[in-house]
Amino acid sequence: MRTMIEIDETLLRRAMQLGGFGTREAAVEAALRLFVQTRQQGGIRELRGRVRWEGNLEKSRCGRNCK
Repeated sequence: MRTMIEIDETLLRRAMQLGGFGTREAAVEAALRLFVQTRQQGGIRELRGRVRWEGNLEKSRCGRNCK
């Protein structure tokens, strides 16, 4: 979708540089995806203290290669 918006040029250039984006569109799309992702994680925070976890923490920390 094409949308005409004004964006701080310095901010956009910095985002492109830091993110390694070749186009403005790629930088803006990545920023929007990150925004949505972080907002969706907010719902997980509401579960803090309400979900009981059972398992072996040391084994979980070790990863798939543990025996």
